[in-house]
Amino acid sequence: MATVREILARKGSTVVTVTPDTSVLDAARLMNERGIGAVVVVEAGALMGIFTERDIMRRVVAVERDPAATPVRAVLSPAVITTQHEAPVEDCAALMTERRIRHLPVEGPGGLSGMITIGDLLAYQVSEQALTIEQLNSYLYDTR
Repeated sequence: MATVREILARKGSTVVTVTPDTSVLDAARLMNERGIGAVVVVEAGALMGIFTERDIMRRVVAVERDPAATPVRAVLSPAVITTQHEAPVEDCAALMTERRIRHLPVEGPGGLSGMITIGDLLAYQVSEQALTIEQLNSYLYDTR
């Protein structure tokens, strides 16, 4: 059964973080520069929350907050759901679908060690299915 570790081996384990005092504007710029939809909020090495594009829309834009004057701590999502390296890909996909989340930080023995997205899970599953299809075609139609 495929695990989170396999996804991180393919995509890498970089996690983009900000502090709680980072302004929403700076966090949004960082997310835009990196082409990502979320940053993890860390204070003194501890996971405080996650700040996503959805948070920007719902908690900043929709209520007309000034993104330059609003710290991330005021609008982050504090209840962060995380996963482990050995978690099955299928379990993560089910969790993300059930909880309606798109980003899942990965915790290892030394703390935060990666981030997977619903897009990562989908890409992994598609590549695995393509491999299975190729193997089945080879088995069925190989004329050796």
